[in-house]
Amino acid sequence: MKNVIKKRFISGAICPQCKAMDTMALTKENNVETVTCVACGEKMVQPEVHVEKKTRAKEQIIGVFTPE
Repeated sequence: MKNVIKKRFISGAICPQCKAMDTMALTKENNVETVTCVACGEKMVQPEVHVEKKTRAKEQIIGVFTPE
């Protein structure tokens, strides 16, 4: 059986490379988050440890993605 990776699209996000809107998909594999533009293939990667530093205890968010 093939391992399926779920994609979550980021509503309103604009690709920094091709400037397309609503084409950014977030995936997570091996505790590394990757945002990929499905239009042009631009990728941004962030390890989970960076996400945990940005979240606050009383917030109900999935995570904060800050590409470097």
